[in-house]
Amino acid sequence: MSFPLLTATAVLPAIGAIATAAVPAARRTAAKWLALLVSLATLALAVVVLVRFDPDGDRYQLTESHAWIKDFGVRYELGVDGIAVALIALTALLIPFVILAGWHDADPLETHSSRWRPTQGFFALILGVEAMVIISFEATDVFLFYIFFEAMLIPMYFLIGGFGDRAHAGSDEHAAAQRSYAAVKFLLYNLAGGLIMLAAVIGLYVVAGNFSLQEIAEARANGSLDMATNTERWLFLGFFFAFAVKAPLWPLHTWLPNAMGEATAPVAVLITAVVDKVGTFAMLRFCLQLFPEASKWATPAILVLALISIIYGALLAVGQRDIKRLVAYASISHFGFIIMGIFAMTSQGQSGATLYMVNHGISTAALMLVAGFLITRRGSRLIADYGGVQKVAPVLAGTFLIGSLATLSLPGLAPFVSEFLVLIGTFARYPVIGIIATFGIVLAALYTLVLYQRTMTGPVKPEVSAMPDLKVRELAVVAPLIALLIFLGVYPKPLTDIVNPAVKQTMSDVHKKDPKPEVEAAK
Repeated sequence: MSFPLLTATAVLPAIGAIATAAVPAARRTAAKWLALLVSLATLALAVVVLVRFDPDGDRYQLTESHAWIKDFGVRYELGVDGIAVALIALTALLIPFVILAGWHDADPLETHSSRWRPTQGFFALILGVEAMVIISFEATDVFLFYIFFEAMLIPMYFLIGGFGDRAHAGSDEHAAAQRSYAAVKFLLYNLAGGLIMLAAVIGLYVVAGNFSLQEIAEARANGSLDMATNTERWLFLGFFFAFAVKAPLWPLHTWLPNAMGEATAPVAVLITAVVDKVGTFAMLRFCLQLFPEASKWATPAILVLALISIIYGALLAVGQRDIKRLVAYASISHFGFIIMGIFAMTSQGQSGATLYMVNHGISTAALMLVAGFLITRRGSRLIADYGGVQKVAPVLAGTFLIGSLATLSLPGLAPFVSEFLVLIGTFARYPVIGIIATFGIVLAALYTLVLYQRTMTGPVKPEVSAMPDLKVRELAVVAPLIALLIFLGVYPKPLTDIVNPAVKQTMSDVHKKDPKPEVEAAK
């Protein structure tokens, strides 16, 4: 039997989570180093997956299949295509930076020694989320995917509700109540989506007789499984609703600003750069592959919702006074672009959407983590409490600027390539939607540049006059992310070579071809 590489990639952080939680209470530093080493080992396995994956080979590679619950046709089936490989690499890459950035976020509060913040639990929960996200990207059994799609909510709930923003550390009961509210809202929204998806999963089993993604897709392609039109549409809506909550798509987005605002900056990155990507990934893997006709039927409505997300999220970001909530609303706008690219039903749009998932993860991580360092120094999330930071902490301000410019998709930085492809792919089939969506770029320039201007330029406020610049640990977090933003902005080919064959397969699933450009014949 060949080495179960995909299983190892998911199991290693799970074992690491248990080991980290078991570290004695007084050995907080040992727990941190253990979690970091496990995350680096997981990254090494993800690199092996990336190297062993052949973009020109079979659609699903490194596959594993074992009987699990025979009476119900549930199997332990794993396999990765180019899209999954890219997102596994993103997840494994970001977790070490999340751990490094949150190095002191769960330390006991010196001013409140009676309030113990369980350091071991904090890092164990992060590794637990990593394990569940990775196996969600690998699962090709629908029921197996559903289990981890829902299970990741539990550690995220405790990370949001139990480890709040250090700007509120040692604060009054109101701050604790806000964290609790954000955590419960996150859990209820996503559980509601999951319950509706569970009904659709059961319905799919009744119709297909098994949960294997590959078997169902093959049966649909060769005509041996013919779903009634209404049945397919209802099942599609059940799956899509859960994924739209996770993504998040307007109007199911309202949990995200609360969750990101009240969580620590590293946990906020975990939410929007890692966990939320499971929703958009699942739209490509499950919605389009299992329900191709229903996906085409729902496309106009989904494109309108995505367009609303783009403009609405950007407009609310413009008016924000809270740095972290601004990044949250900006992410809602960016997820609108991702979903628009998926359902534009063009190869450029879907390639751009997949690249956007990766590039948004890197750019949001860079901006939010630097913002977290800034907030920790000042003890406030309010934009109005800053000013003139670039004069006292130029490296912090410079990295914040690059993260901001990546968020507005400046040419030369990674998000530009993906946003450009999404807009081209959308315009080719839905020109009106594509034209309106470009206003999201204008609004992005407004909210990011105004944020930088108000926090980093102008007279130095007394409260920031003694602010220290980035330390070595913080530079170790930010510098690689910025280097990646520049590299993938200038040379995205390594990523597109992995993604494009999988996108072609997805386009084949929905029986769509790129529209031919209308060129007037030369006279």
